[in-house]
Amino acid sequence: MAGLGRVHSVGLNAFAADVIEIQANISSGLPGVTISGSVDTSLREAKERVRAAIANSDLQFPATKVTIALAPARLPKSGPGFDLPMAVAVLIAAGKAPTTRLPGTVMLGELALDGRVRAVRGVLPLLLAARAAGFERAVVPIENVAEGALVTGLDVGGARSLSDVLAWLAGDLVLDTVDGDPVEPDRPAVPDLADVAGQASARRALEVAAAGAHHLFMVGPPGIGKTMLASRLPGILPPLSDEESLEVTAVHSVAGTLAGRHPLITFPPFVAPHHSTGIAALVGGGTGLARPGAVSRAHRGVLFLDECAEMGPKVLDSLRQPLEEGEVRISRRDGTAVYPARFQLLLAANPCACAPPKDVDCVCTSVQRRRYLGRLSGPLMDRIDIRVRMDPPGDTALMTGGAEDSAAVAARVRQARAAAAHRWGDDGWRTNAEVPGTALRQRYRPAPDALRPVEDALRTGRITARGADRALRVAWTMCDLRGGDSPDVDDVMTALLFRDRGGHP
Repeated sequence: MAGLGRVHSVGLNAFAADVIEIQANISSGLPGVTISGSVDTSLREAKERVRAAIANSDLQFPATKVTIALAPARLPKSGPGFDLPMAVAVLIAAGKAPTTRLPGTVMLGELALDGRVRAVRGVLPLLLAARAAGFERAVVPIENVAEGALVTGLDVGGARSLSDVLAWLAGDLVLDTVDGDPVEPDRPAVPDLADVAGQASARRALEVAAAGAHHLFMVGPPGIGKTMLASRLPGILPPLSDEESLEVTAVHSVAGTLAGRHPLITFPPFVAPHHSTGIAALVGGGTGLARPGAVSRAHRGVLFLDECAEMGPKVLDSLRQPLEEGEVRISRRDGTAVYPARFQLLLAANPCACAPPKDVDCVCTSVQRRRYLGRLSGPLMDRIDIRVRMDPPGDTALMTGGAEDSAAVAARVRQARAAAAHRWGDDGWRTNAEVPGTALRQRYRPAPDALRPVEDALRTGRITARGADRALRVAWTMCDLRGGDSPDVDDVMTALLFRDRGGHP
């Protein structure tokens, strides 16, 4: 008895996907299964899952020598997502499955011992790669079919079991699909800005940060409203574009955090890890090949670090590279993983360790105060566009209402973002925070009078060259919020004032 079966699948290497050809060869020899092609432990164990799934699907596993190869061999392969295509390849080699529908088809799925097909991570980026490679159809677990349907131009069917896949190959079954247009989920419930009493300066800073996707640092005593403001930021951010939605959804697909019913993420994610979070959880990590961390799950959204001064200096400094480049690179045993990480950083901290409601009651020495906020290094703070110091509001502010709600602020933010997108669109930038410094200083240079405050600040050493670029980005956002054509001297002065505030030593 001899035969050869071929099935195509797609493998995920961090955030990059590659088409994998799975070959199964049955030849004479002692019974056994050999899997080759740079596979990890979970894939070497797949032979037992495949054998049991075939047996429990009322079929007979070949009682001879079976060799399974995953090509190209140079690419590392991991995870249980190759179980289904390996089982189909073995059955084709044994002459127990037709091949009519295989050309132009990729298969993904983990097999349970009873033959059920279980969900896998990363279906969206895997199918996007399959479509780019010219495939027309995909067979995925039924739990992943809604996610797979997000890929247009690809006929995606969901299978519940190995028997379903074999019946589909024989033309006796139509695999489940998502009927009609996918229903977009409602916007997540976000508290309203109208709940925040007083804090006019901090509210204005939050609006500017939202309009330009700028990084923001808030410092003030406990109970002042830092967390209240941060939790309301998603309510004034505009929805993601179609392209951004697919980017964000793909990251969360790899991370395994997608909702099954409505997998498409259409609003900016808000990720708020605890202040005890380590480097691996923040930027990504793990054995073998690194998994996405909080900075990648916050891609195109907000990363909020509350009580950031309680975090370790090395943990905070690990943010410097993704803040600058918009992606994170993590090297592990099996290679270097590259994940997108273009997020808006939101920091909140107390002014000192004792943090009394009134600053005059502080018992910390000047050295202790400097050491406390000194965990936020100079290079990290230089990457923060806006800093704001929050003081306790007066009794009148607490007792009187009338603060603007999120809807009014969100309308101004949308208009400002639309103006920025119109201005930078031909260059591929979406927000003012993404514009490189060279473009700000050359092609989109403000008038000489408007630049004079920045030049003075550079001459006196109040800001660095990086700080000057970031001040110009904020100035453009101020200009967009007031509907201007180019930043004036007031916009630039306000941007510089935002960089001077915050109480950082």
